Amino acid sequence: MEIFERFWNAIEGIYQGSGLVQLDWRNYVMIAVACALFYLAIKKQFEPLLLLPIAFGMLLVNLYPAITEAPQTTLMSAAECIKAKGTTEGYATTVINNVTYYNVPHYGGLLYYLYQGVKLGIYPPLIFLGVGAMTDFGPLIANPKSFILGAAAQIGIFITFIGAIFLGFTGSQAGAIGIIGGADGPTAIYVTTKLAPELLGSIAIAAYSYMALVPIIQPPIMRALTTKKERAVVMEQLRPVSKLEKIIFPVIIVVVISILLPDAAPLVGMLMFGNLLKESGVCERISKTAQNELMNIITIFLGTTVGATATGVNFLSLSTLKIIALGLIAFMMGTACGVLFGKVMYKVTGGKVNPLIGSAGVSAVPMAARVSQRVGQEENPGNFLLMHAMGPNVAGVIGSAVAAGVLMNVLK
Repeated sequence: MEIFERFWNAIEGIYQGSGLVQLDWRNYVMIAVACALFYLAIKKQFEPLLLLPIAFGMLLVNLYPAITEAPQTTLMSAAECIKAKGTTEGYATTVINNVTYYNVPHYGGLLYYLYQGVKLGIYPPLIFLGVGAMTDFGPLIANPKSFILGAAAQIGIFITFIGAIFLGFTGSQAGAIGIIGGADGPTAIYVTTKLAPELLGSIAIAAYSYMALVPIIQPPIMRALTTKKERAVVMEQLRPVSKLEKIIFPVIIVVVISILLPDAAPLVGMLMFGNLLKESGVCERISKTAQNELMNIITIFLGTTVGATATGVNFLSLSTLKIIALGLIAFMMGTACGVLFGKVMYKVTGGKVNPLIGSAGVSAVPMAARVSQRVGQEENPGNFLLMHAMGPNVAGVIGSAVAAGVLMNVLK
């Protein structure tokens, strides 16, 4: 009978520790959301390099919440310590009311430790290092007016910031929500960890989801705000950019921004460092590492740990729905402002600038530039806007980091 009793107790212990008891309906809803993200990443190929790790982190934490638990220390009596660990040796002691207790440590879950790279602001700048090493700033250098379009697309950030304030969010939370409009996932994560870490899961998933949906969200806005004649404009070929210009550019940018806006220095500095590695031509091995191995490793860690913040308890709330709605508004407003400033440049230059390239001012590189190219070719199959759109696109990367610096400087 004793054997059967032990067997039954073991079965009962397994059941009590299983997800059948530990999980509630919110966890199962989030598991379904994770499966929907799997579909978008695998079947539709919407930003799979980030959406897939995010979805898997979301799935894992809602199946096994302890994977994100922080380390802790439990006070145990001598008998409890021996029963649990087999010995009392090696443990620090605490005396309470003349009774000696042993400090028994319990290690944290795997994703707790990996998440420290997000919490401490390490992963986003390293992502920027890889992005810089893969980015050609030549189109921006050849056409500096692109900075205007990149800056214009960031207006959506500040419009949404004001809207979030009116909806009851705090200033710090509103700043973190507004940055979604920059369509830059690492920047959104970096700002959120500094201003409103409690909203990280909602904001990160909204930011990356809208980045993935650029080809769906942007074209209707672009067509609504431009005429057929404007969309068909063929722009002149960009001038060649010398190697010296490409080397000097990242140095000048990092010096100017770091002096004027120090809070943006970690993001812009790593972006320009990566670009300098590429353009200098003397660090090919390091440049390739930044573009490939380092970028891939950090992407895995960043995506998985950010997804693991989206637990059912944290994610399924009214504030999350507000964030998702505001994020969409921010992104749409950023696209619209970029196109409208493109129309202004079209008028000022006497029809030499195609307004469609303004939509690429959001920093979803290079997807937004490709969307500009595709919409332009729908009106004129012989029109090639990609390189012209890359100017505002990479300007948007810098612009979103600058906007992040402004928000952190004002709100932290």
